Amino acid sequence: MSARYVETQYGFEYGPAHIQRAFSDDKKGWVLLMLETPKHTGKDSIHIYVTKTGKIRIHNANGGEWTPPNEEPKP
Repeated sequence: MSARYVETQYGFEYGPAHIQRAFSDDKKGWVLLMLETPKHTGKDSIHIYVTKTGKIRIHNANGGEWTPPNEEPKP
């Protein structure tokens, strides 16, 4: 059995994950993607910031760096 895949206007749904493009800056070369799951929706969605060099930063919708629920944030 394979996971459900559906393309949406700004991204796609794959199984329980919904990924969509949010913002980008062509001049600086970065993009921001939003990831929502049944446990992380709306104000708890996850923002994935990718720089033009490929560095990835993951934040929650409130701006704090996202860490899995069982890990403490690094200072």
